Amino acid sequence: MNEIKTIAVCGKGGVGKTSLAALLVAEMSRELRKRILAIDADPASGLALSLGVTVLKTIDDIRREIVGRLRERAGDDRSVVSELLDYEVFHALAEGSNTALLAIGRPEDAGCYCRVNALLRDIIADLAENFDIVVIDGEAGVEQINRRVMERVDYLLIVSDLSAKGIAVSRTIWHLIHDNRALSPRGVGLVLNRGRSDREVSEVLRDSPVELLGWIPEDEHIRNLDISGTPLTEIPRTAPSMTVVRNILHRLSIGY
Repeated sequence: MNEIKTIAVCGKGGVGKTSLAALLVAEMSRELRKRILAIDADPASGLALSLGVTVLKTIDDIRREIVGRLRERAGDDRSVVSELLDYEVFHALAEGSNTALLAIGRPEDAGCYCRVNALLRDIIADLAENFDIVVIDGEAGVEQINRRVMERVDYLLIVSDLSAKGIAVSRTIWHLIHDNRALSPRGVGLVLNRGRSDREVSEVLRDSPVELLGWIPEDEHIRNLDISGTPLTEIPRTAPSMTVVRNILHRLSIGY
């Protein structure tokens, strides 16, 4: 199996996908010393807070600015637009220790040109080559990631809590991937959040088509960090959730 470069995290809102994305970034950057590009593709934009970085400009902000310029200066060719976008994207990176964050912002609207979107995807792909791993905190659907951020995702992590709605969304995402040939990650796995026992997890996942990579217990460390507004990158390595994160990375053959 080729080395995994891009990991996308999806799931129903509120199930803990942003927390998992942050914990993955924390483990790989802090313990494995890998250079991580974190991409916040969720319009809720919670990943920056979880990583303790400040976003000054999103890709959506850049897109709107460039589209505005194109309307005023219709003569700008592709090379000029590409140079402008490249400059703006580079300066939109919010950097931390061994990590850089790029926030996508709100979904593009009818006023955003296809050529601008295509160029942005190319620039993000080129930027990703400077990092060891790309972690994408995505929306509930997978098509948004494929269309707005990266042409290819190597591994998709579907996150759910133990609620019926969360599990239903995870199944919907899994079926979406298998029914759409344009969405072709090399691997797909499920991570359950806020579990209490193996028995409870097994009961919830009865007849689920998605492979379970691990389940994260209710972790007081995460709760306390969230309450205080402290970045999840400060979580102790001994926290129960980090043991699960390391096991997941081991299963993905990343660093362990």
